[in-house]
Amino acid sequence: MKSKKLEIEIPEGKTAVWRNGILTLIDEPEKDVKERIKTFEDACREIGIDAEAWSRDKISLGLEPDVLAFLKLRIIVKALNEGWEPRFTEDECRYYPWFILYTGEEYNKLDEEGKSRVVFRSSYYASALGGVSYASASYDSSSTSAFIGVRLAFKTSELAAYCGRQFLDIWADFVFLPEEKSE
Repeated sequence: MKSKKLEIEIPEGKTAVWRNGILTLIDEPEKDVKERIKTFEDACREIGIDAEAWSRDKISLGLEPDVLAFLKLRIIVKALNEGWEPRFTEDECRYYPWFILYTGEEYNKLDEEGKSRVVFRSSYYASALGGVSYASASYDSSSTSAFIGVRLAFKTSELAAYCGRQFLDIWADFVFLPEEKSE
């Protein structure tokens, strides 16, 4: 895809931002995207989607929870990337959240600092195919790799980490079998 370059003058006291896919001039300095988008509803509002109508429409289709979570993540990723879309070229860097799996017992033994800096440990060989990526670990965690991802790419590692932490429940619904909710 060929891109075109457009230059415009931005009047003093204004800031140019992407809102709902439209370059818009605003008076106040723009808040950081991580301050604006804390919920799925915030992400919908950022790109011009009625979150309530979207949820009602998608739930009425009877989609599996992982499919519904993937669709939500696409909206969140689009909003957090503020108009940036991956081109999937050799020279382009793209970032994804990286998740570490612990048993409940292992995790509960960690202090707060440890919980925020967990390290993956594996057996002789472990792998996962599908979901967010293809990943494998051989001979402990010193040799890990991820080769195949979906289009949930971020323009910066900071945004990927933020999304992974802020929207952990949605990522979990996408990657794992959701727990049955008790009423």
